[in-house]
Amino acid sequence: MDLAAPDLIWLALAAPAAAAALAWLWRRRLAADAAWASRGLWNRLLAGYDRRLLVVSAALLSLAVLGTALALSQPRWGSAEHQVERRGVDVVFVLDSSLSMNARDVAPSRLAVAETLVRRLVRAMPGNRVALVQAEGAGMVMAPLTLDGALLDLLLDGVEPASLPQPGTELAPALTTAVDLFADTGREHRVMVLLSDGEDHGGRIEAVLQNLRDEGVVVVAIGIGTPQGAPVPLPPGVANDRGDDPYKRDEAGKVVISRLNEATLEEIAYETGGVYLRATSAAADLAPVTSRIGEMATRSLESETVSSLEERFQWPLGAAAAALLLHLAAGPFRRRAAEEAI
Repeated sequence: MDLAAPDLIWLALAAPAAAAALAWLWRRRLAADAAWASRGLWNRLLAGYDRRLLVVSAALLSLAVLGTALALSQPRWGSAEHQVERRGVDVVFVLDSSLSMNARDVAPSRLAVAETLVRRLVRAMPGNRVALVQAEGAGMVMAPLTLDGALLDLLLDGVEPASLPQPGTELAPALTTAVDLFADTGREHRVMVLLSDGEDHGGRIEAVLQNLRDEGVVVVAIGIGTPQGAPVPLPPGVANDRGDDPYKRDEAGKVVISRLNEATLEEIAYETGGVYLRATSAAADLAPVTSRIGEMATRSLESETVSSLEERFQWPLGAAAAALLLHLAAGPFRRRAAEEAI
């Protein structure tokens, strides 16, 4: 036998306490009667009183309390098999890790905020399959569709700005790579979450949009950054012609200011039936994103047979109810003797 709530078993200590309290109350009543009436009058005052019935009544009250304590502890025994089905949709996260995502117009950086938002969304949608694609000059699959959301959490720790072999700022290759991950899924269960500052130097978005529509992929776009923008710090290891200059510069030597390009992200989202959200912090409200994904039809992702112990709280609860009814019906008096005294 196992207890689902073992912390409540201590309530069983109230069983002997209830019996002791009942006995103490009757001793006080008898003492009060003895204070003003002689023992010869007790047969009239307490007609039918029987000490043995008082013991039985106290025992029944104790059993009622004990049974209630056991029922609250939720005893379980005997195994039962249940079929558990996990339903959800397939969500592919496309994370822009281009150099511009190192800008600090949102703290601590655009990429850090994007990574935090991915983690929050994975935790908020535990029933879905998730995947991760890193986007720069090309798209790299970091994790295929999986039910293990913790895998994405682990992989995000290794994502750095401009860390792919083919650097750049181009969304089309990553979006195409992400679409290929949906190959074995139903058209009505496909969601892509794009986290980017919207900068795209490669073009070809229109062709990718047509492919997304043809494949039935709904894109939810999250813009990371601000329209005012910020300089782009160069991460360690990135070459710079100006020696220790920490910022990216253009051909004229001016510091490059990277700004959030919402137009591109809004176009991708709205053309595929998704939503767009601007995020200026890691604490951004993700309700529009989760609501849009929650509206989609789900499908069976996993089914397994789970063996568990059967809940048996009904037995001690029934015994407690029966004992309480008997306690209330019996009492410490013989009914016939009481009626004859009247």
